[in-house]
Amino acid sequence: MSKPFKTLDDLGDIQGRRVLVREDLNVPMADGQVTDDTRLRATLATVTELADRGAIVLVLAHFGRPGGQRNPEMSLALVTRPYAQVLGRPVRFIDWDGAEDAVATMQPGEIAVMENTRFFAGEETNDPELVARIAAVGDAYVNDAFSAAHRAHASTEGLARALPAYAGRAMEAELDALEKALGNPDHPVAAVVGGAKVSSKLDVLKHLVTRVDHLIIGGGMANTFLAARGIDVGKSLCEHELAATCEEIMTAADGANCTVHLPYDVVVATEFRADPPTRTVNVHEVAADEMILDVGPAAVEALGDVLKNCRTLVWNGPLGAFETPPFDTATVALAKTAAALTRDGSLVSVAGGGDTVAALNHAGVAGDFTFVSTAGGAFLEWMEGKTLPGVAALYR
Repeated sequence: MSKPFKTLDDLGDIQGRRVLVREDLNVPMADGQVTDDTRLRATLATVTELADRGAIVLVLAHFGRPGGQRNPEMSLALVTRPYAQVLGRPVRFIDWDGAEDAVATMQPGEIAVMENTRFFAGEETNDPELVARIAAVGDAYVNDAFSAAHRAHASTEGLARALPAYAGRAMEAELDALEKALGNPDHPVAAVVGGAKVSSKLDVLKHLVTRVDHLIIGGGMANTFLAARGIDVGKSLCEHELAATCEEIMTAADGANCTVHLPYDVVVATEFRADPPTRTVNVHEVAADEMILDVGPAAVEALGDVLKNCRTLVWNGPLGAFETPPFDTATVALAKTAAALTRDGSLVSVAGGGDTVAALNHAGVAGDFTFVSTAGGAFLEWMEGKTLPGVAALYR
């Protein structure tokens, strides 16, 4: 079945052709070492396929926030050797000064990392002159960096307009998963939305109530919804000023036949630290000096039953303060239920966002979900129903 965007399958013969590949190499480093190579490994499928097909592979990426200035501490030269180790093949580094001459010396199948695109002031403004300068060293463009696709930058959007443009394998997998999750999903659809603040996910919640059948709200956000319903949440993290907004979202959900699930039992403590004395109580029994730090076991069991009746799940954000035990219990339990249903083939599960990835890894189930997106801002904007410029530019 043909896809609405072009993929590497549409590239044709690329022997000896120069392919500019936008990847996300923005990895954490300490003392010259990469401390988490997840993003480097995510590029393997695309970069090795292009090289094996005889392309001259020119990897484009940003590193840090140099603000359009050269900064040796943010040079992609620092990432080139660790990247070569991950790829298991040689990788050259090419500065933009003299780039055309350097690229001209490359042989089919060779790979180079180009210097940080954000060293150019025109990268973040999508400057046409910069787009033309980068495009001059390539014959085709592949975007494989969904995590940067919500930015209309020269290397994410401009190049896709200037050269024949294709989605890389990681981008293709991401777009396929997102289409299954919210674009054209099997219903019933459930969404888990957690995290500290309603204010950071207002647009997500407003969009989701029109697209899903069950909206499960956890984390500090749930406290704000409970308070909006007139429940005393004690000392819990809560945005009381958003009560009217929460009511609007609940009303919109009613109108769209979306059931909103708030916890009815919760785990509370009088101090927020690892392993303090806790109580599990009905939400109406939270004392004035207590704070809600996790969803209770009865609510988690009921939420598991909801997932058993769903075909699709979108997950963004933990249910409790999962970094601090024992307030990881609800997130781990529901994640394990979702993973089991996915393994059984009854649920398509798509999760994304930094805290979410950490929580699923902590639960030991990230590998069992249908798809886990490492993109943060881009995944959130997609959940808000926004058009991502770097993705839109790839559509036929």
